Amino acid sequence: MTSLTASLARGALTSPFKRAGRPDATLPPDRLTRPAAPVAPGPLAAYGRICGFPESGPLPLTYPHVLAFPLTMRLMTGHAFPLPVLGLVHTWIEITPHRVVGPAEPLELAVYAQKLTPHRRGTEVTMATEARVDGELVWESRSGYLSRHRRVTPGNAPGGRAMPGGEPGRATVVQGPATAAPPAADALPARTEWRLPGDLGRRYAAVSGDRNPIHLHPLTARLFGFPRAIAHGMWSVARCLAEADDPAGIRSVRAGFRAPVLLPATVTYAADATGNAFELRGAKGRVHLVGTVER
Repeated sequence: MTSLTASLARGALTSPFKRAGRPDATLPPDRLTRPAAPVAPGPLAAYGRICGFPESGPLPLTYPHVLAFPLTMRLMTGHAFPLPVLGLVHTWIEITPHRVVGPAEPLELAVYAQKLTPHRRGTEVTMATEARVDGELVWESRSGYLSRHRRVTPGNAPGGRAMPGGEPGRATVVQGPATAAPPAADALPARTEWRLPGDLGRRYAAVSGDRNPIHLHPLTARLFGFPRAIAHGMWSVARCLAEADDPAGIRSVRAGFRAPVLLPATVTYAADATGNAFELRGAKGRVHLVGTVER
């Protein structure tokens, strides 16, 4: 937590001097690692309680992401990272567990920046995370983070090509303002409803270390264009996966964040009969998150 606090402070200081959308931007080649270490039971239990995971059993599928977050922040707040970390919005995540991981297994973690991609609302960076046990790759993920700014156009990205290290832009869902719409006729059936308190962002930040200002308070969220604090995307994914049957049989998870969950809120978890397709809906059927599970 000490190193994470230092990274957040460094990010606050360096963000004003970084200009997103530069056509010559490149990613740092660094691969940051944490030596193998056991999972601390206290923080794990606190994470499980706020996300709805059982008190015992395998390590939650999303928890290696939390454990590696200090590495991710150290990389993204470094001088060589081209995007300002303040206001970055998590847009999607893909998780691939290669086997079930027990909470007592010491995990070696690695994080690196994979690519930059022009996005219709700014620039998106893909961050990769890996977890190993005794050299064996047991878990990996890729995440997209959006830096919102004036969109990249052919005028400042010749030929509409991706920035160095990237690839042509793709359709990517975004946590941003969207118009509510009634659920479609083939919408996934509702399973349960959750009432989210106004301080959920601060409570999740306390157990995850993700203290992005957009999650903490209405005043700090307004600085980045949100009317109120928004729930963490990773909390939303974790809370949905906590409802999944047979987590040991999951081979991959893909989730995209379509619209922010403004706190406080009442949301509906919906899933198909198999639980392999799920979504989180808000008032008037507004879809906040869509996800798929492969078994």
